[in-house]
Amino acid sequence: MSSRPPLPPFTAETAAVKVRAAEDAWNSRDPERVALAYTEDSRWRNRSEFITGRAQIVAFLKRKWASELDYRLIKEVWAFTGNRIAVRFAYEWHDAGGAWFRSYGNENWEFDEHGLMRRRHASINDVPIAESERHYRWPLGRRPDDHPGLSALGL
Repeated sequence: MSSRPPLPPFTAETAAVKVRAAEDAWNSRDPERVALAYTEDSRWRNRSEFITGRAQIVAFLKRKWASELDYRLIKEVWAFTGNRIAVRFAYEWHDAGGAWFRSYGNENWEFDEHGLMRRRHASINDVPIAESERHYRWPLGRRPDDHPGLSALGL
């Protein structure tokens, strides 16, 4: 079994590192890479979908990024304790017709002793925005270190 540091129990510093690593992976838009952060039998609730295991995670992410185009995400630690982290996030994307959205949400994460996420519960709301209201304009991929986070952007 491989481990995925940082490992629980989390501190403020290690929780922030774990959240940034997740943000970076999701901004890669590589479903196989993202799935490696989860246990083989990881269980998700994402909006109204219930997902179990890496194969379903990969299939879900492929569908997601086929319709949520030019996806860019920022995550921020909300709270942490022991082997759990609560995260708030916002991401921007557009549909095939060019309509832009900002999706706001919260996630509750639970990790095993190897630092792999075994449970993920996500609640997400989509808000239509004008292209001119976008905040996330970095090149696709990892958010630059000097780009403001959610709190600095007032989100």
